[in-house]
Order: sequence, then C-alpha cells, then structure tokens
Amino acid sequence: MSSRGHFGRIALKGGAAIFLETGGYSMRFEAMAVTIPHVEGHPNRVPFEGVLTIVNSASDKAPAGARGHRVILTREATEKALPSLLGMAVDYRPGWDGHDARHKVGLLTEANLVGDRLLVRGYIYARDFPEVAKTLATHAPESMGMSYELADARVEDMHAEIWKLTRVTFTGAAILLREKAAYRATSFRMAS
Repeated sequence: MSSRGHFGRIALKGGAAIFLETGGYSMRFEAMAVTIPHVEGHPNRVPFEGVLTIVNSASDKAPAGARGHRVILTREATEKALPSLLGMAVDYRPGWDGHDARHKVGLLTEANLVGDRLLVRGYIYARDFPEVAKTLATHAPESMGMSYELADARVEDMHAEIWKLTRVTFTGAAILLREKAAYRATSFRMAS
C-alpha cells in the first residue's frame, strides 16, 4: 500500500487490490486502513473486528431507510466506497436492536473486501463506555452482528422488489444483535 497523505501520526493508506489464484480458484481482496500507533494496554482503545455486510447478495430483511425493500450492495459500489468507511464512527442503540448515530462508541480503522465479505476493524472506547464494552465482551461473537450506515445511495431500479445499490457513501456502522441485522451473516467480536 502506498501512503496518500499524513496528518500527524495517522497515515491514510491507499487501497490495494490483490488477486490470488490457487488451484483454479481466484479471489479478489480490496483493503484500506488508517494506521494508528499501537499503545500497549491503552484503557480506552479496545480493538474489535467484524463482518459488516455481504456484497452481491440480497439482505435477509429490509434495512432501515429502504422502504421495506431488501437490498443488494454491489461489489463495485462497495469497492468505490471503501475510502468513505475509514474514520467513521461505530454506534449502538440501547437494546442492541438498531442504529443510533448519537451513541458513537468507537471508530473504524480498516476495511477489507475479501470474497463477498466486507471485513472491518477498529476500536471501541472501552473506558468511556464501560457498559458497552462489558456487554460486547460477554455476548460477542455468539449473538452480535453489524450493520452499515449509508448516504447518497443510488438504486438501479426503484420499482424492483430487491433494490440493487450501485453507488453509496458509507457514513458509519452499528453494532447490534445479529438477529436484528439486515444481513444475518454479519458478525462482531472484540479482538485480542
């Protein structure tokens, strides 16, 4: 990855595409990350990782804002939108059943598109939100999932039963119960 810009000690890394081919199987891997220096034992920066969504696959249920339509987030739209995901906040809603942008509890620092999964990493502000960190440590990864937040979404055909999103801007992510997520194949866990 090549460095595109610097701000203090945080460097925004440019996107990299890697193609792997083994035994007739090929996989495309897209990745972007914000490099934040490691601070051993930092009490307020606890790492997490998760699957934010599945691309090129219809959601299991309609996400908020989709007017009751299930959606397909295209791979092309996701690849173009990866830079918009970095540095965005992670939120939760008391009850763990949806989104609440006013309850920001963490930060996204990395996004990797591996196969059909959008993998993310970041930090939870564990000292600022000890009850959130405790709940996540207790219940993830068995029951917790994730959900993306979008703006400027373009839908290929507004009359289609399942909306195909061809352009998006990521504005954040939420941690919620997997059963409440639009995509049940999402996941969340505190990283070690």
